[in-house]
Amino acid sequence: MEVRKDLKFLRQKSEPVLEIDGSIRDLVDQMVDVIDLERGAGLAAPQVGVLKRLVLVRFEDNEIVPFINPIILERGSEKDIVEEGCLSLPDQLVNVKRPTYVRVRFLDIEGNTIECDLEGLEARIIQHEIDHLNGTLIIDYISLVDKIKKIFN
Repeated sequence: MEVRKDLKFLRQKSEPVLEIDGSIRDLVDQMVDVIDLERGAGLAAPQVGVLKRLVLVRFEDNEIVPFINPIILERGSEKDIVEEGCLSLPDQLVNVKRPTYVRVRFLDIEGNTIECDLEGLEARIIQHEIDHLNGTLIIDYISLVDKIKKIFN
């Protein structure tokens, strides 16, 4: 399993996971291998060629947590701009403005509904990965002025 860099594929929206079965557990295991190999902070199923609403987030303690069918319930009003990279766009770094806090609802690998508050880096990672589930990439955050500068530099 490899990280996909095909933008046409990555622009597609992902479908909800309807059942957490052996194939989903296997997918999570394979994605953990990929995120470890690539030393990523997060990984979305579309990045490995699967259009399912499943993402992994690596927390500060190095624990990798699967979020199945994640939904952002609340976004904080405070935002910051941080340079983001992406495993699917290895040569791109983009300044992205995002809320510094989010509340997320998701299913864990056992099918339990979980709600959690994420701040700082983890909030940024989950937002980036949920963008992937919706076909949004970090390059979509580049301003028109910056796009023009990149063309002429």
